Amino acid sequence: MMKIGFIGLGIMGTPMAGHLIKGGHQLFLHSVPSVPQALTEAGGKACATGEEVARNADVVIVMVPDTPHVEDVLFNPQGVAKGLSAGKVVVDMSSISPVATKDFAKRINELGCEYLDAPVSGGDVGAKGASLSIMVGGSQAAFDRVKPVFELMGKNITRVGENGDGQTTKVANQIVVALTIAAVAEGLLFASKAGADPAKVRQALLGGLATSRILEVLGERMIKRTFDPGFRIALHQKDLNLALTSARQLGLALPNTATAQEMFNACVAHGGAAWDHSGMVRALEALSNHEIGSTKT
Repeated sequence: MMKIGFIGLGIMGTPMAGHLIKGGHQLFLHSVPSVPQALTEAGGKACATGEEVARNADVVIVMVPDTPHVEDVLFNPQGVAKGLSAGKVVVDMSSISPVATKDFAKRINELGCEYLDAPVSGGDVGAKGASLSIMVGGSQAAFDRVKPVFELMGKNITRVGENGDGQTTKVANQIVVALTIAAVAEGLLFASKAGADPAKVRQALLGGLATSRILEVLGERMIKRTFDPGFRIALHQKDLNLALTSARQLGLALPNTATAQEMFNACVAHGGAAWDHSGMVRALEALSNHEIGSTKT
């Protein structure tokens, strides 16, 4: 049994922490506004601050929305850094800036602790099913120590390099996901406007080269009009902003990523910041004056 801290118990964090409790670990929990009752009833201990979490745990996992949130969780006056002692490991499973990650890692290392950036892919479905892909940056020793914990939350677990490389991989992942969402949305929209049943078209495509997890899960959401998150558009916007900002710094052109971001921007302009990212299809539907599944031609 390991003493594990978990900070950030939202749509993703709650089921992830639940898997760790079921795996026999002792969990120390902190979240805003509060720790879900289901986790404390399962045996987790609610803590008032990140400092309290870090003082009690050997490994501290952070799962919050964006770079400023991670910095605050780690370094505020009652943050994780205040409760750390030498030999502990901080694991950031959020999706944030690779550049900031390297700075955070350095500051944690200076306290005699290890740091892993370990963002995830798979959304709420992967979190609930313990089938997340986990892409990790950090030392081999820290990765080996924490890998049994990762295995309770995910299936495809890869150490891709040193600190910051995990976050770089996640940015690449989010580029691919966004562009695939756009491709699935356009394909299903085309099929529907042409008079075919989009549900049957999706089923046919799942058996060919066009198959993907996006077509399987998010394509179904587009057809069934179930746009509750999931993974919120506002968060995917944040990830693509990281991609486009980094691309400018690298002198790199990402024209299709920019177009996908504009589709998300259009959704937000129509009140869709909290839609699941499959809701990108709504922006394309508005441009075409046709909704998937509609009988209008």
